[in-house]
Amino acid sequence: MSEPLKIIFAGTPDFAATALAALLTTDHRITAVYTQPDRPAGRGRKVQRSPVKQLALERGIEVRQPQTLREVSAQQAPAELDADLMVVVAYGLLLPQAVLDAPGLGCINIHASLLPRWRGAAPIQRAILAGDKESGVTIMRMEAGLDTGPMLYTLKTPIYADDTGGSLHDRLADLGAQALLACLPGLADGTLQAEPQDDSLANYATKLAKQEGLIDWSQPAEVIDHKVRAFNPRPVAQCRYGDKMMRLWRCRPLATGAFAEPGSVLHAGKSGIDVATGQGVLRIIELQMPGKRTVSAGDFVNAHSLDGVVLT
Repeated sequence: MSEPLKIIFAGTPDFAATALAALLTTDHRITAVYTQPDRPAGRGRKVQRSPVKQLALERGIEVRQPQTLREVSAQQAPAELDADLMVVVAYGLLLPQAVLDAPGLGCINIHASLLPRWRGAAPIQRAILAGDKESGVTIMRMEAGLDTGPMLYTLKTPIYADDTGGSLHDRLADLGAQALLACLPGLADGTLQAEPQDDSLANYATKLAKQEGLIDWSQPAEVIDHKVRAFNPRPVAQCRYGDKMMRLWRCRPLATGAFAEPGSVLHAGKSGIDVATGQGVLRIIELQMPGKRTVSAGDFVNAHSLDGVVLT
């Protein structure tokens, strides 16, 4: 068995904290944690620590929060830690070449996609939007390009018909932690070999924009369902109901045709609100109106008449 590694960990959100928690169950030593500076969050805009920082402080690990890594002093700091490896998970800052070169074994990244399928900021949501049947995590060696490094290890999972951005995120976070621990021994002893990515198969997963969540009822029901699931829990898909915006949390395409204007409410009852689309029917199951809590469509129907309503 190889000697425990000295590891710098760089990450910020819950997805990264899951990997850090897994590392802390091993004999490997975390020499320092890099994470994004504390920032306002939530309704009260109270300054909050990142999940990674919170975990690191609880475990007595040094936390570093540079605003940028552009300055020479910031780039030299990782080398002074004399680490064997740097593990990067959704950190949020680009690593200059000097930082990539600092650890003896280089820098590796946990990416929430079966590379090269989805590179970029929102691989989980883009996979659902595209109707992909599977996703997974890739451990890759980091290089100057965006998610272009050679691949070391992958784990796969199906994308289920009821998966949301949130449920797939949580499953991939667990898989990422598993994959990280599985590949560390091979990295340490030099037996794990990297495989180049096929750039011709790459797609760029741009960050989700709120305006993308607006429903176009002329699209097929299945495509709209993909959007609703991908945008759950944020930024949430929306449509217009009268002069208000209705947030759609859960829907289901029905195996039936629709011969009506897209957006027309065909039926509203306890089981949901059936809406005509450009191809097929979409049943709204859970929704939310401005300033209100999320409710079942059945409960919404009890308080609102939807006769002749056309959603836009």
